[in-house]
Parts: sequence; C-alpha cells; structure tokens
Amino acid sequence: MGGCKSATGWQADDGRDISRLGTASIRAFSAEKPPQCDVGCMSIRVLILTSATLLSASVFASEANSEWQIGPEIRGKNYSVGMPAVMSVAHAGPAFDFPTSRQAKVKYITMQTGPLTYARSMTITYRIDASPGTRFIPNEKPGAQAILSLYFQREGDNWSGRGKYSAYRWYSAPEKTVPLSPGQHTLTVDLADDWIPVTGGRMQNMRGFRAALENAEKVGFVMGWSGGRGHGVYATGPARFTLLDFQIR
Repeated sequence: MGGCKSATGWQADDGRDISRLGTASIRAFSAEKPPQCDVGCMSIRVLILTSATLLSASVFASEANSEWQIGPEIRGKNYSVGMPAVMSVAHAGPAFDFPTSRQAKVKYITMQTGPLTYARSMTITYRIDASPGTRFIPNEKPGAQAILSLYFQREGDNWSGRGKYSAYRWYSAPEKTVPLSPGQHTLTVDLADDWIPVTGGRMQNMRGFRAALENAEKVGFVMGWSGGRGHGVYATGPARFTLLDFQIR
C-alpha cells in the first residue's frame, strides 16, 4: 500500500487520510522514492490493525501496544531494570508506570521501523500523570534534570558506540528535549535539525547520519539526562506515562 502527502495530510492510494495513524500503524518507509508520487512523498506500508481503519491515532496505538518495546534489550538482557518488556494497553494509548526504586530505571521506548530516507520530522505527544510532589530523577546523575529525547537507530548496531557504530544511534539536540514533568507535552524535531550521535557533541558526520536514516531499524524516545540521554530515570512517587501520538512525516 502506498501513500502521498496531500494538502490535507497523508493519504493512502485509495484516498483515505492516514496522516493521523501514527507509527503504531506505519511500519516501514521505502528507501526509494515512489514514482507515482510528487516530490516529497514517500511510500509507506500500513498495518490494518482493526476493521475500522479510520480510528484515531490513540486507538491504533492502544491496539498495537506490543509494538512499543521498553529496553534496550542487548544480548538477552533488558537494561530498563524492573520494567515490563512492552508498554501496556490503556484507553488513551500505550502506557507504563515509572519505577519508583533507585535500583530500577526506564531507558529506551522503541518500535521497529524501516528506512527514513524521505522522512522530514518526528513528533511525539504524551501525558504524564503523577502524585503531587513527584520528581523524576536520572539514575546516573540524580542532581541533573531528567529529560525525554527523540531517537532513532540504524540496523546492525552492536551498542559499542565505537568506530563505525558511533554513527548508529542519534538523539534530538539539547534544545529539542523536554524536561520530565506532569502534564501533556508535544515535541517535534525536524530531521534537518542537528542531531546528537551516541558519542555526544554536535552532528559532524553527515554521511553517517544519512546512512543511519537510510538503514533505520528503530525509532522512539529515551529518558535520562543531558550527559546520558538514554541512561534511565525513576520517579519519587507514583507516576504514569501515556503515549498519545507518535508521527513520522
């Protein structure tokens, strides 16, 4: 199934508007520009998760909760300590409860994707509900501000961050992060903006960045602090994260 962006949003070949399905429904982007599209379009494959294909993004996300993984899992070990392997089903969308022990942490929340060659931006909308006075603490540096960053990862990463793998994981720039706090939040990051490689510092390896987009395997968001984007956080009281929408355009 192909799709193009019209004046009103992304549409499937049969004319249905799919601009609000979110990436719970969008599984892969073609590495080749589809010949039937105008410049700027991309081919997508959509999972039909339910017979009612025009449900809202939040309903689609809720139906596909198992696609959002909590990790990372590396060689059989899950590094989000004390967390379930996937987000749970909730009415408004996939959700998880923050760990409240200093020995536990939530780090990466990801889903499988395909090439992002012609993608232009990522947008996340989420809500955090927490008991009064709850704070969010980076496990690695408790005195720092806990933040959420958008993220994508190239296929074949060995998680070393060394050599060619230094350009396999990319995180949104410091000015494109959100402090963890109760309430509803939206973050949009253009893929033409600066992104931070796993080694830190501003983007310098443009070839590596483009190769990571063209060979992307995972997208999502991470929690940590400015010096350790996906190094994990916990909460000082009961708190829940609900993913309301996640879009790649």
